[in-house]
Amino acid sequence: MARLGEASATLLTPHTMAERSHAAPLQVQEATLDLENVTFAYSGRRPVLSGLNLHIRAGERVDLIGPSGAGKSTIFALIQHFYEPASGCVRISGQDISHVTLQSLQSAISVVPQDPSLFHRSLLDNIRYGCPDATEANVRRACGDANCLEFLVAMPEGLNTIAGDRGTKLSGGQRQRIAIARAILRDSPILLLDEATSALDIASELAIQSALERLMKNRTVIAIAHRLSTLQTFDRIVVINRGHVVQDGSPAELAAIPGIYRDTLARQLKRAPAQDIC
Repeated sequence: MARLGEASATLLTPHTMAERSHAAPLQVQEATLDLENVTFAYSGRRPVLSGLNLHIRAGERVDLIGPSGAGKSTIFALIQHFYEPASGCVRISGQDISHVTLQSLQSAISVVPQDPSLFHRSLLDNIRYGCPDATEANVRRACGDANCLEFLVAMPEGLNTIAGDRGTKLSGGQRQRIAIARAILRDSPILLLDEATSALDIASELAIQSALERLMKNRTVIAIAHRLSTLQTFDRIVVINRGHVVQDGSPAELAAIPGIYRDTLARQLKRAPAQDIC
């Protein structure tokens, strides 16, 4: 009864951001993304973002970098409408996301996090988590594109192998490729990459980088990434500091001028092995 009471207290907590009664489905013609004069603060804290403006074109690859606490993860949370900004708005394809249905918004966005959540279910169920109606053939194609089909079919029961609690039967690189297969299967026009390769060794990163290249094709991509090998593949680097955009340009442009991006490159070049720089 005590455990049931604890579970009920969590499960029955009312939504603090209920969907608006007049919400309409999000219509994504071109997957543009805009943060317009956005200010946001967590309850009882100073503002994390202050009048932030950011425009991302359809099909563009944009990487956010900056010191811890600069507001990068908050931007990701606002794009997914986990919170309502204190002022300003977030728009996808020109539509204010606070006025669209949550289901249509979630369908438009795929996320590959640093630590993917896996369930104590089969690998097939885990991959189909965001697209439960997908056929096994579609899952296998997605796994092939994510560079994970080879190790999956080598498992004792193939795709029917139980992943273990939080994916304990898989390595970090394998879990990450499962997350990429999920995103490929989901086929959303907007992709969020949250430090998708930061915790991996070089061998795992190389396999995942090629899978990410296939995943990012023809999608609008916003990433939080700091690895040298990842930064160079993006169209733009946006440097966030104290809730503001302080630098915005191509990797080559920002590498040529003093600032946080050039300092980040310099630190990584000093400690990177030769194969990482290549």
